[in-house]
Amino acid sequence: MIDVKNLRKEFKKNVKEPGLRGSIKALFRPKTERVVAVDDISFHVPEGEILGFIGPNGAGKSTVIKMLTGILTPTSGKCTINGKNPRENRKTYVKEIGVVFGQRTQLWWDLPLRETYGVLKEMYEVPDDRFRKRMAFLNEVLELDSFITDPVRTLSLGQRMRADIAASLLHSPKVLFLDEPTIGLDVVVKDNIRRAITHINEQERTTVILTTHDLADIEQLSKRIVMIDKGQRVFDGAIADLKARYGQIREFSFETDAPEAALRLDYVRHFSLDGGDVSVEAEGKTVTVRFNSAAVPVSDMLGYTLGEVSVNDISVKDADIEEIIRRLYRQGVDA
Repeated sequence: MIDVKNLRKEFKKNVKEPGLRGSIKALFRPKTERVVAVDDISFHVPEGEILGFIGPNGAGKSTVIKMLTGILTPTSGKCTINGKNPRENRKTYVKEIGVVFGQRTQLWWDLPLRETYGVLKEMYEVPDDRFRKRMAFLNEVLELDSFITDPVRTLSLGQRMRADIAASLLHSPKVLFLDEPTIGLDVVVKDNIRRAITHINEQERTTVILTTHDLADIEQLSKRIVMIDKGQRVFDGAIADLKARYGQIREFSFETDAPEAALRLDYVRHFSLDGGDVSVEAEGKTVTVRFNSAAVPVSDMLGYTLGEVSVNDISVKDADIEEIIRRLYRQGVDA
């Protein structure tokens, strides 16, 4: 469905020397330098998969998505979606994709939502009977009925996000690009959005590329992730494989009347650990310890802690994927 081969994108950036002299020189003889935003990235996404596409700010995620959607042209390499080149087959290609940017909207601000969908229907040349069936499906999945007659500007953030997802799916795209679809939403609305995305994917085999900083989205929606950093791919595989490879991270939190004493515990020296194998942080009376359980058993960590600090309450759990990814970046792993 989606094939990305050796994708590369370079930009030219103007470089100005300091002071008035630098400004004059930049005006008449500008100096430029080359910036590589995406560096030789390849991956394949089969039909019907939800792919988590993640990385830190400035990693090149948005640049890759812009090339996949046809907004930018690659410097070199190739990407095809359903056999089409996003730039060369622009008119037919845009009818096969849907795009949602969490902080931007494709809806008309002053129009009632129903009329906005009517405009999009004409733009995408959706036949009347298909449009009625499509709206019935989207109403069912995204629960639009309660606000579909309201002007877009009056919608809450959660309502607008559901409305934007519906707009992107109105023409039954084969591929859906979601950029931060749950940003700024409360827990209940996030859960509703995730369930809607899962339902659409299962019912229609829609291929989804999900870019997000909310790693709970990734864990609940995706089985596979592609992770990039500094324009390069650093991991491509199943979340289960990532956890198996880097994820022997456990976490325990405890409440104590002496958090300062807990912060002074020297786990690294006591267990002869590497510095990256353990981290300790405190918020009020709650202390959280994350550690590599492959290096030291949970029972030993708990025994040492309870022997040194008076603890009122304690809980143990697996660390989430965010901690695993932080560990991967610290190690500078190249998959």
